[in-house]
Amino acid sequence: MLAAAALVALTAACGGSGSGDPPANQPAANASAAEPVASVPTSPPPPEPQAVAANELGQVPVLMYHRIIAQPTSVFDRTPADFRAELERLANEGYVTVTVAQYATGDIDIPAGKHPVVLTFDDGDPTQLTLTPEGEPAPDTAAAILREVAAAHPEFRGVGSFYVNGDPFGDPGGRKTLLWLRKNGMEIGNHTLSHSNLRTISAEAAQRAIVQGDQAIRAAGGAPLSISLPFGIHPRDPALALNGSADGVEYHYRAALLVGANPARSPYSAEFDPLRIPRIRSQGPTGTEAEFGSTVWLDKIAAAPAQRYTSDGVADRISYPEASGATVAETYRARANAY
Repeated sequence: MLAAAALVALTAACGGSGSGDPPANQPAANASAAEPVASVPTSPPPPEPQAVAANELGQVPVLMYHRIIAQPTSVFDRTPADFRAELERLANEGYVTVTVAQYATGDIDIPAGKHPVVLTFDDGDPTQLTLTPEGEPAPDTAAAILREVAAAHPEFRGVGSFYVNGDPFGDPGGRKTLLWLRKNGMEIGNHTLSHSNLRTISAEAAQRAIVQGDQAIRAAGGAPLSISLPFGIHPRDPALALNGSADGVEYHYRAALLVGANPARSPYSAEFDPLRIPRIRSQGPTGTEAEFGSTVWLDKIAAAPAQRYTSDGVADRISYPEASGATVAETYRARANAY
């Protein structure tokens, strides 16, 4: 097209008007051949932090699950219907699931106005994940229900962190089940190979118990970044929960989970302690110690929204109300945005 345009210009400059030239008031025949440039859609900018009451130094619920079973026999059990109802509540209240690793490392990239929630599952029980012959989660298992709720509420995402022992989910070595979890965006964490009480054994034995669990997960293709402490109990030297070695093998974790009974700190807060992350037991509004359970705590959080973690929608910015008096951890101060 450039050559044609140059020829027209040259002819005009010479005073010529050959019989093949278009009239002076019309473009050359091929000047309109170029396709129109399609506009590239752009996402609208995130709202101002104050418009969504952003508070990324607020509380984060880290929920703890064990068995999802039709006939509960323990305060740690939940029925499939109760589990589904709790997930539906979280989705309807604007929560978005993140893994423990994402939470603990400050990788919380969720839409403006949304709230992170962490779903953790201990003990690798078959009621959490059992695969059918077709390789799909069996109906009414935690994984199946989680996926169904996420399909109905796409912004909820539906990911969780599963803390396993030896032969998780009744699957020898966890070869099939751990692969399914990885392929579906779940986190696999260490719960020690034999669910050891790490405080009642020596420092050497505690590290060996952690290493054994770590290596079993890695043998199935996993790479654990966090540990759920059995019974919520640290080794005698608490630091060994995150870093240690045994038999020439080292482990280094970003988070250690307690049993706990209250919401966790924001990972951006100066008060965040990755060695002691509390969890809230999933539980209805009645029963033993229900005041520490998820239903009561979610009610409390909903009643005090200013204290809840609310995203500003910008991954590399940490927004919070200056009046809150909260302090950003030194690691994140360059990203702090008080308003």
